[in-house]
Amino acid sequence: MNSPLLVWMLYLNREVTTEEYERCYELIHKTVPHARTIAHNPTSGESLRQILGQMMPLLMMRHRRIPRARWRDHVTSSGKHWIEQMLDHVNPEHHLRSMIGYHLAWENSLVGMVMVQGRQREVVNIGLGIKQLAVEPRDATVAAYVESLSHKLTELELSFITPELGDEIVLRRLCIILALKSAYIKAIGQPIGFDWSRLEFNVPEETCSGDGQPLTGWEFRLYKAQLGVQRKGTVVEESYQCVTAHFRGTPNSTFVWQDSTKDLETWVQFINIDQMTNVIPKLTD
Repeated sequence: MNSPLLVWMLYLNREVTTEEYERCYELIHKTVPHARTIAHNPTSGESLRQILGQMMPLLMMRHRRIPRARWRDHVTSSGKHWIEQMLDHVNPEHHLRSMIGYHLAWENSLVGMVMVQGRQREVVNIGLGIKQLAVEPRDATVAAYVESLSHKLTELELSFITPELGDEIVLRRLCIILALKSAYIKAIGQPIGFDWSRLEFNVPEETCSGDGQPLTGWEFRLYKAQLGVQRKGTVVEESYQCVTAHFRGTPNSTFVWQDSTKDLETWVQFINIDQMTNVIPKLTD
């Protein structure tokens, strides 16, 4: 299972206008049946991120030059989405290997989609975790933020983020662990109420376990996103820890740290809100 992963990251480099929100909402209401439950709320950042997330598969398939009428979005019983391409004159074996599994994730100014092509059973176990390197609420201390999330961590994980390491290191390590757990939980299709402390990521040793049993066969790719976004006339720098999780069926799980911009550009593409809104008329074709 060596199918290449591709990731598209949409960043909100500026504030979205009400008119743009309405155009995006109308688009998904028309073309994405399973997204019609998204609440219409032009003043809600969460509503906007959900809508933009649902636009990502449309953009991806448009990029592949597959008309909307020629592909179907399916979902498994655990909520995992995959796309079937309805292509003419394709032999059955090629058709079986043309399924596209994808997962959507978002946080604050960043909306992402990870995708992989292959057989249906090979592509559905895929997930994306995004965690902004910032405390919540914004005036909280790093120590208080860690305490508020400690129920999601194991004793071993907490030992990696002790206060004497300093706020910057603690926050970065915390976000790495949370992004890893989020990506894995999404990849296996667990519900929102899943107990994160059942998972343990020993990042220094690059091992992971669930309920005390080793998790094997997984590939985790870790990378950062550094954004400059305009808010109320001022450019604000934001940092995000991102992780993809994909089950490849290997004897062990692997951790791939993508620190090189050149390497990252081979499989991660960043687009901004202007690039997305400019192609809206083409996404219904």
